[in-house]
Amino acid sequence: MAQLQTDPAPETSEGPGIDDYAARLAPLNAVPGWLLFADYFHRTPVPEILPAHWRYRDLRPYVLEAGQVVSSEQAERRVVTLENPGTPGRAGITRTMTGGLQLVLPGEMAPTHRHTSSAFRFVIEGSLASTTVDGEKASMRPGDFVVTPPWAWHDHRNVGDLPMIWLDGLDLHLVNYFDAGFFENHAQREQDITRAEGTSDAEAGHNLLPVSSTSGTVPRSPLYAYPYSRSREVLDQLSRSTGPDPWHAYKMKYISPTTGTWPLPTIATTIQLLPGGFSTRPYRSTESAVFVVVEGHGESTIDGQRFAWEQHDIIVAPSWATHTHTASADSVIFSYSDRAAHEALHLFREDRLWEESR
Repeated sequence: MAQLQTDPAPETSEGPGIDDYAARLAPLNAVPGWLLFADYFHRTPVPEILPAHWRYRDLRPYVLEAGQVVSSEQAERRVVTLENPGTPGRAGITRTMTGGLQLVLPGEMAPTHRHTSSAFRFVIEGSLASTTVDGEKASMRPGDFVVTPPWAWHDHRNVGDLPMIWLDGLDLHLVNYFDAGFFENHAQREQDITRAEGTSDAEAGHNLLPVSSTSGTVPRSPLYAYPYSRSREVLDQLSRSTGPDPWHAYKMKYISPTTGTWPLPTIATTIQLLPGGFSTRPYRSTESAVFVVVEGHGESTIDGQRFAWEQHDIIVAPSWATHTHTASADSVIFSYSDRAAHEALHLFREDRLWEESR
């Protein structure tokens, strides 16, 4: 998209007697709107959040320590929530979304509940854990992307010998902005298994669909688990058969197989391969994006700030922040953003640049 050209916002003037006028309006819960024009209409987005970087090697000891500080029963969900430095005290990784590292220790389970917020799990480390969603269990391995649709019953269990750590992402702040948040605990601590593991994959994961299925009419994916082994194979095959996109290298969106849209109605999720030595061209868009390094190491530049990253690090690029990625070795990056909500509301814009621009 060509760089947007915008006219400057009109100047406003208080004029004589405006203080008295505003004071007389105040008891009526009204204000002179023209004085607020510059606060609400901007040439380009003015995000509150800042570019940020969390080093997993620094966070991991604290995530493990949380297992000694609070039990899974006390915590409901034992999560170390990542706060954007631009919005301290709001428990948001971006303005619309949360991000946190959840710990489930060997033998533990996180009880069954549901909420109107869309959620997902992206597995960082560990094995032999599972999430059960609406009666179907989904095993969890490093790099797997597991979906929890809005108002779906879900719980987690670790039957292995090692701690399980995954990234939780939710559209919690977006839902609460609309005053549409609901939460409910299940009558049972652990829901009953009513569908064999892999049922949703068999029904919708192989370009086949039961003839009686109504999944295509529902704005959510019928799949609960997207294994990393498949995603990685796709990225490898693409890298051997096609050239890289200048702005994204090899970047694929997770989709609902029945509609071709994002798996969750408000959260966009992608997986991206950056070959070693490759640098992306400068890119910006209206989405606020969170990047999670699955493999490799390199650096990202976001609005002039450089962040050197390694495996499992987490990085945020605010709305309309120009950013590039450079891989020192073959690297895979998972990302999530509020782009799905932007697209649904016809707000999404992007700018693919050849040179750095402000």
